Amino acid sequence: MKTHPSITPFLPDNVLSRIADPAVQAMGEKLLKGERLEPNDGLACFNTQDLIGLGQIASAVKQSRYGDKAFFISNHHLNYTNVCENKCRFCAFHRDPHSEDAYTFSPSEAAELIARSPVADLREIHLVGGCHPDLGLDYYTDLLKALTREKSALKLKAFTAVEIDHMASKAGLSSLDCLKRLKEAGLSAMPGGGAEVFSERVRKALFPNKISADHWLRIHGEAHGLGVGTNATLLFGHMETVEERVTHLFRLRDQQDITKGFRAFIALPFHPDNTPMSHLPGPTGVDILKTIATARLVLDNIDHIKAYWVMLGPKLTQTALHFGADDLEGTIVKERIAHQAGAATASGLTRKRLIELIEEAGLVPGQRDTFHKPIQES
Repeated sequence: MKTHPSITPFLPDNVLSRIADPAVQAMGEKLLKGERLEPNDGLACFNTQDLIGLGQIASAVKQSRYGDKAFFISNHHLNYTNVCENKCRFCAFHRDPHSEDAYTFSPSEAAELIARSPVADLREIHLVGGCHPDLGLDYYTDLLKALTREKSALKLKAFTAVEIDHMASKAGLSSLDCLKRLKEAGLSAMPGGGAEVFSERVRKALFPNKISADHWLRIHGEAHGLGVGTNATLLFGHMETVEERVTHLFRLRDQQDITKGFRAFIALPFHPDNTPMSHLPGPTGVDILKTIATARLVLDNIDHIKAYWVMLGPKLTQTALHFGADDLEGTIVKERIAHQAGAATASGLTRKRLIELIEEAGLVPGQRDTFHKPIQES
């Protein structure tokens, strides 16, 4: 029996007896005993028809940690370039260097954009882009320094593991040495993009130019060793199987057991529009809720599960807050990557609207910082 020193969830009287699926009921009993879930439990989560029962258990685990709180951050997403040489089949964002709509912000242009940010209480810049063939490491360090000079109190959550590998390779450095240089320039944290799904089968079919699962996990482990916390993601609803989703989640859990630096997990539903895979429908709402609930139950060592409103939409985001998610992400201002693939949500939300979404869901808003520490309102 594997146990984990996480908070034992509180389940109201008779909840387990009302769960229709015996496999889901058995998971609830395991969790009440402090036992960790196994891969067959993860499969049962995805295969169950008892969505409400699964959601009740995931919600109980979330409430055991955070009560009725739901968190958000005042941040600004900045996609510094859309030029990328990887050309992943699921991506509608990338452009060739000479495309009419290709762009790359200079460090000073990026700093000017942040200077004009409409977010009054801005706390964080979320900085990701493509793997540009012509940018050297100095560009990235100059970019971080320019943003820090513009607003020194801001935290910089920047660059996926794929971008780190790309810039390290071009500079002739190890990924660890590259991370050290970036941290010296102002890197505070890393996002979780580029993981996609940890399946070599899917990687060869959809993103063969990206780093492998082992490589992605190694770079995140190196960041954790430097005290740089990171997010983790799963892109789902394309050609992966539920078995591959479960493998992905358990590999994240195993890595977290070792390096303990993942701060949040984000389930990213695939948006097919404007991609070579536009014939696919993407995941259903039920599938999205199952994935978020399963992540909450399996990832017992990753504190925060996000309902990423950009890709879920506000209504499903509010529902996800009752299926194990505790965080909405943030104000964002101008998201480009999901919207290029057909996301129909706003490109950003105000702090006021995020608070309204949480309160409409019957929960208590809690503003946080980059490190998921609550911010006490004055």
